[in-house]
Amino acid sequence: MRIALAQINYHIGNFDDNLSKMEAAVAKAIADKADLVVFAELAVCGYPPRDFLEFADFIERCQASVKRLEVLSADIGIIVGSPSVNPKIEGKNLHNSAYFLSGGKTIGVAHKALLPNYDIFDEYRYFEPNTVFECIVFKGKKIALTVCEDLWDIDEDDKLYVISPMQELAKQQPDLMINIAASPFDYEHAAERERVLRKNASTYKLPLLYVNHVGAQTELIFDGGSVFVGADGEVNSRMKFFEEDFAVFDTEKVIDEDNSPPKVGGVTAGGGDTSLALEDNSIKLIHDALLLGIKDYFKKLGFTKAILGLSGGIDSAVTLVLAARALGANNVLSVMLPSEFSTGHSVSDSVELCQNLKSEVYNIPIEKPFNSFREVLAPYFQDLPFNVAEENMQARSRAVILMALSNKFGYILLNTSNKSEAAVGYGTLYGDMCGGISVLGDLYKTQVYELARYINKNGEVIPENIITKAPSAELRPNQKDSDSLPDYDILDKVLYQYIEKRQGPRELIAMGFDEALVARVLKLVNMNEYKRHQTPPILRVSAKAFGQGRRLPIVGKYLS
Repeated sequence: MRIALAQINYHIGNFDDNLSKMEAAVAKAIADKADLVVFAELAVCGYPPRDFLEFADFIERCQASVKRLEVLSADIGIIVGSPSVNPKIEGKNLHNSAYFLSGGKTIGVAHKALLPNYDIFDEYRYFEPNTVFECIVFKGKKIALTVCEDLWDIDEDDKLYVISPMQELAKQQPDLMINIAASPFDYEHAAERERVLRKNASTYKLPLLYVNHVGAQTELIFDGGSVFVGADGEVNSRMKFFEEDFAVFDTEKVIDEDNSPPKVGGVTAGGGDTSLALEDNSIKLIHDALLLGIKDYFKKLGFTKAILGLSGGIDSAVTLVLAARALGANNVLSVMLPSEFSTGHSVSDSVELCQNLKSEVYNIPIEKPFNSFREVLAPYFQDLPFNVAEENMQARSRAVILMALSNKFGYILLNTSNKSEAAVGYGTLYGDMCGGISVLGDLYKTQVYELARYINKNGEVIPENIITKAPSAELRPNQKDSDSLPDYDILDKVLYQYIEKRQGPRELIAMGFDEALVARVLKLVNMNEYKRHQTPPILRVSAKAFGQGRRLPIVGKYLS
């Protein structure tokens, strides 16, 4: 059977655009003499639709898209993901469904059984799980049709669910498996996802076709990477990462061509290993994911231009390069906002970077607004010494200027904070924590440096001095980050184990971290939860990003 996989960048709630893309893919599949074309999970509405699913009109428009695709199925089979109404009074009102269309009608519907309710997923909030499993016969072939998570129960020693959809479907002796998915990217997930798909194919000794979303939906980035896996568990062909793609596979043939991308991997930090070195290709995946995240955030919101504060430090430099590559250098405005504590090289390094990128830069000193605030507050501050209050006034003076320019010219302000700073509260609310989207908020400081080196791999884009100088907020004389924080090489390892790996204080101390250091860092993380609840959306590239995937109470007492 010739099966086309359509890997498409959908837009949540943009029914006309989503349908137009699917109609074009159906036409291409017919032209390529495919028997069947497959679209991803909840393709008609985009993923994740979240509380849009609570609107009757939204569901009706989903059903209208399915009906339109039914008409197009006269000469080809179509599999498409859509919410469907649960006819039973008991349970949730909806199913997360895969529709199988052929001959101008629906010939089968497979509802998702395993509804993830962890990290960024909350599907059980909306959908009723499936309990009845039937293969669908098409062109003389019996197809086991599943939706995303339905294949993720393959490991016998890690059973999250009490039922296995493929075990049930396998009893009917299917000829092949098809899985439609909305599986978001993180730099440790790509390899794990492929392992799960391969293990399903080899366990059930069936070929498997898997189609995933591509594109970004606010903070979630979908990397594509749709695959055709042979019954032996080997990947016969893999589609592009971070790009729309279309391919037709003959399930009776083994593809010999080498269409695989570079190795996908994660970090070498598991078990007792406390290192945080990214595998070689992971930094490329992160780079490409962030470009897609920026590009889609602007495109899907209808904006074209970005603005950011350029400090002369590593974070704003990397953010600028990514934004320039995603949006075009002429669509990014950098603003230098030096104070009396800024070093000369902060300005000169920033100017050199903008010259390298051919990107516009303003220089607006904050001395006047900062001194005005000090003057207004002097009667109330009296003779109290200079401290964090004055430091934060500088950051907020910068934010006022950046937001004024953003409002006046219709730019989106890019937040440049990194995950290390966000974790320990090393940032100013309504100051440097402002922005419409956080570009680096899911990368630790040491990973930002790795990304900078990757950006410079073919020649200097970011001036070397920005990469090699000691990081500093430059809010007081001769300030260094290391005055307030442990060295990032150590801090990031503790943070990674605590946040991503959920290792508590006893486990961290057993790994060899100093007990006082562990107590200090974990207290900082927990006491600054209130700040993270007020930050912009963060482009997610790790397995545990700050935001909706990590839900902790603000007023909790644990380790504080």
